[in-house]
Amino acid sequence: MAPRVVVAEADGGSRGNPGPAGYGAVVRDPDTGEVLAERSESIGVATNNVAEYRGLIAALEAAAELGAAEVDARMDSKLVVEQMCGRWQIKHPGLRPLAAQAAGLVSRFTAVRFHWIPRERNRHADALANAAMDAAAGRSPAQAAVAPPRVAEPPREVAGPDSPARARAREVAARAASTSTGTDPATAPASWEPRPSFAATRLILVRHGETAYTAQRRYSGRGDVPLSERGLGQARAAAARVAALAPTVAAVVSSPLSRCTATAEAIAGALGGAPVRREDDLVECDFGDWEGRTFAEVREQWPGEMDAWLASARVAPPGGESFAAVAERCRRAVDGLCRAYPGETVVVVSHVSPIKLVLRDALAAGDGFLHRLFLDPAGISVLDTWPDGGVAVRSVNDTAHLDGVG
Repeated sequence: MAPRVVVAEADGGSRGNPGPAGYGAVVRDPDTGEVLAERSESIGVATNNVAEYRGLIAALEAAAELGAAEVDARMDSKLVVEQMCGRWQIKHPGLRPLAAQAAGLVSRFTAVRFHWIPRERNRHADALANAAMDAAAGRSPAQAAVAPPRVAEPPREVAGPDSPARARAREVAARAASTSTGTDPATAPASWEPRPSFAATRLILVRHGETAYTAQRRYSGRGDVPLSERGLGQARAAAARVAALAPTVAAVVSSPLSRCTATAEAIAGALGGAPVRREDDLVECDFGDWEGRTFAEVREQWPGEMDAWLASARVAPPGGESFAAVAERCRRAVDGLCRAYPGETVVVVSHVSPIKLVLRDALAAGDGFLHRLFLDPAGISVLDTWPDGGVAVRSVNDTAHLDGVG
């Protein structure tokens, strides 16, 4: 059976920069750390960065050959990671064709998440790259010094997955060969450059108002629990706040559940009667057997399952849906909105889990972010995305409009 998710580690270097160069790549099982594939090659005379890109390409090709759907790509090259995430420009003409090739490989997977890791955690790929460099220089590698272990420690998460905007940045990389700018590969992060807000697609993310389950702190997933009286008041307050933030919007998009559509309709009314469009991908996580139960009840009845769920976004509640699955459909929804409404403002009314996952991706945070961020009912967050992959989170969980709501 083909692995759904793999970890791909890659490295490359040269003796002299440029000099005799080579790369190494390792593909692992994310749970056991077992090595599923290795690649290494001497590539003649090249620079460090060229060799690093060649290592990434080899790692992605190996993951594709294994039939993986998702890849956690890990490198100790800050430049390659930042460029593939769209945060740094690709100015060196020799790197653009390689970035384009890597971008083409990325498009073959459901998701590719790029992470920077320190060199000491990339020893296996580094050892393969050094052996390839020795071969390129005409020296026999010292096997005892560089032979990597077949299984190393299981990899650990060091950063969050790519956002949909960064996926679009890889399309920019794929077109980079036609761009002619400077030749210095050590560029500044593009995200630090001032950006005009009018060029962005702005998403105003609104959590629905309070329900009876919210007040009782119960898991509320696919069950269609309506807004309480307090929740209706919160929805009206959020509507007034959204109208002040964005008097004109292109669309109001909502989860299909009534607690969201009622909140969305209040917002649409405050905006002059804009139509509410329902988007199934914005629905709350399916909590399965935990639906309607409190945390304490779940902890008592499913202690092992609870521990596993808290430890990994890929673990689903019994009979439910994992946060990883929710994240995948939320990325699809956000990407679709950015394509449908470029440069416009869209109000998105959803639930706590989808909004947390969208913000996690935008902030390049790890999964621990999901359990540390608190989002109030009817809280508002604002996110800007640009066509070149830029992302700016402008506010998170704004609740000033809820003062005085009984």
